Amino acid sequence: VARLIEQQTAKVPSHWFLFAALGAMSLSLTLELSGRRGPARFVGQWPTPLLVMGVYNKLVKLLGAR
Repeated sequence: VARLIEQQTAKVPSHWFLFAALGAMSLSLTLELSGRRGPARFVGQWPTPLLVMGVYNKLVKLLGAR
């Protein structure tokens, strides 16, 4: 199962995760400035996992599935 996930993950460009994290930060800021604090905090928690997934993706591409 892990090998299948790594093969599928390796197909996604690594920079997409960075752009998704930046988009989540922008959305969180927009929600915060519009007074919607609950959704802003929820979306504000997304960048860290997205960046970790991007690093994992890059490592899979560099080192290959093991």
